[in-house]
Amino acid sequence: MRKLLVNIDHVATLRNARGETVPDPVEAAVVAEKAGASGIVFHLREDRRHIRDDDVIRLRDVVQGIFDFEMAATDEMISFCSRMKADYATLVPESREELTTEGGLNMRKVKEDFEQRVFPPLKENGIQISLFVDPAEADIRISAELGAEAVELHTGTYANAPSGFAREKELDRLRNAAEMAHELGLKVNAGHGLNFSNIQPLLDNVPHLNDISIGHALIADALFNGLENTVRRMADLIRG
Repeated sequence: MRKLLVNIDHVATLRNARGETVPDPVEAAVVAEKAGASGIVFHLREDRRHIRDDDVIRLRDVVQGIFDFEMAATDEMISFCSRMKADYATLVPESREELTTEGGLNMRKVKEDFEQRVFPPLKENGIQISLFVDPAEADIRISAELGAEAVELHTGTYANAPSGFAREKELDRLRNAAEMAHELGLKVNAGHGLNFSNIQPLLDNVPHLNDISIGHALIADALFNGLENTVRRMADLIRG
């Protein structure tokens, strides 16, 4: 069954812009789950530009559904994620210069390191691993070989593609990647750049979707329509 996971990073971004204590991302997480979200996603970055360590600790106490810890595969984050007993560690590439995650992991480059250093401590602590990957055959195969439980397909290229042939091409890539991931026993998640305008074609054309992570678009819409109303509307769309 398809489920909405709400990314609350941008609530923290707004809070941090003024050095205030509000809006509180933890309060946003509570509202989102009450409105129908099946879990919460957050990205604890090395530079702590939005979510902070204390936020994660407080979130662990209140999140009732899926607790998805998005992170770079650093020793610091592996240790913290393990202590928090996250349901998922979603491993993503991270650059200080980027405004947001710009693409999937380079699986050929990280495979050996993930196999030897990253996967063992997470697995030992019972944390399922999801890899944020581009919809590419080679990356899906490496993810399965490593023993990941899931892949999160990077939907940003699809979301930014103009309508017409370019968008159809990206949907085809996502569809093929989802089919392959499913055949290899991987759970198929998706996220990045999704909003009320582009979510339906994804739902109609890409099979086997499970958790769909959306953040910025929901927080932006919530400024005008309220977080509870926005989350409920998107959760209903995703559940179909």
